[in-house]
Amino acid sequence: MSPAERIMVRITGVAHRSLAERAGLRAGDFLISINAHDINDVLDYRFYLTEKRVVLLFCRGEKEHRAEIVKEEYEDIGLEFETPLMDQKLSCKNKCIFCFIDQLPKGMRETLYFKDDDARLSFLHGNYITLTNLKDEDIDRIIKMRISPINISVHTTNPDLRCKMMKNKRAGEVLSYLNKLSRAGISLNCQIVLCRGVNDGVELERTMHDLAGLYPALESVSIVPAGLTAHREGLYPLEPFTPEECALIIKMVDLFAEGCRRVYGRRLFYCADEFFVKCGRTPPDADYYEGYPQLENGVGLITDLRDDFEVELESIEKYLEKYRLKHGDAVRRVSLVTGDAAFDFICTLIEKLEERCYNIKVKVYKIKNNFFGESITVAGLITGVDIAAQLSGTELCDELLVPAVSLRADRDLFLCGMTPEELSGALDVPVRIVEKGGASLIGAILDIDPLDD
Repeated sequence: MSPAERIMVRITGVAHRSLAERAGLRAGDFLISINAHDINDVLDYRFYLTEKRVVLLFCRGEKEHRAEIVKEEYEDIGLEFETPLMDQKLSCKNKCIFCFIDQLPKGMRETLYFKDDDARLSFLHGNYITLTNLKDEDIDRIIKMRISPINISVHTTNPDLRCKMMKNKRAGEVLSYLNKLSRAGISLNCQIVLCRGVNDGVELERTMHDLAGLYPALESVSIVPAGLTAHREGLYPLEPFTPEECALIIKMVDLFAEGCRRVYGRRLFYCADEFFVKCGRTPPDADYYEGYPQLENGVGLITDLRDDFEVELESIEKYLEKYRLKHGDAVRRVSLVTGDAAFDFICTLIEKLEERCYNIKVKVYKIKNNFFGESITVAGLITGVDIAAQLSGTELCDELLVPAVSLRADRDLFLCGMTPEELSGALDVPVRIVEKGGASLIGAILDIDPLDD
């Protein structure tokens, strides 16, 4: 087969003094195979690179070359590619009735409107996939490569209802992949985005029962309320759950989860924090969450932060010692923003801190979400424009603290496109980004590095 007919992935960089550089590979080469296996994407690359001896076939110009590398089993060889996946992300083929991206206002940056549904991102970054983009051969590859765990958006195990909710004729038939993956020992984390009057009630009972049957492959299931913005013109009519309905959902899920705990030794099913907040209940203690398998999905965040914060408070003297070394007896005043959902909880933490730190004064501001709509209450969807508009003319003291979850991964942009620097200029106050965790929050309030000895 000629070079033009081979599947090839362009190498964009080779790490200095790496095994690949010593073997003669250069940026601009095209990787063809590893140990005679074609390389289509990052999963092939990582899987076939685990051998201690690898033979790389690559193309430079019109000629194919061979390089042999001896290494440790999981040692990286130093190649870099144009994208983390080595090709383009797979876009979502569904039109879910609750899709948050369909509810975004117009005029946002283009990348926010891309819907990914890529199984490789599930493995690499924990993204949830719907399975509708996969074929039998894709499932076979997952099993062969032992790609585990896989995070799956199930929503319902009723095939007809799943097709209706996702507006994809394959949505029902691909549910069979759940059984195939579980029989092969692939671990599964699932989520159910709950829509009022659609997949709740009897349908939720059915879905939980069906998913429990996948144990022990099933590791966890989160039940999360559909996020509904103010930009739903022309979309499926959905209404938010009432506080009373949230309490009933918690009761239903907990009753089923307790049955799982008795049979399997684990709860498996967990309600998102939003349900507890909306019905005015304090989220359960840490034991409820069994190691927080769905933390990134908003399940147990409040409890985890509360416990972490209180552990750090037990060591408050080490923080105060660092504070005195840096600030002496000066009083530090800061402002902190959060969403409606976490406001009361954050205020409680701050009160405990101020009781222990006489020279610390913190003002917590609740930011109403005008950008997406007032029904969106989580801190992760606060925008810079809302912060700027609602705090304009306010005395914000020494610094304004903003939760890192409100910005994208690089911590450089809010969802609205505003930068922290622009927010700082608009409010004439330094802006500090606060990473998650009790130590980070206390450190930011005291203006010290908790890890600096």
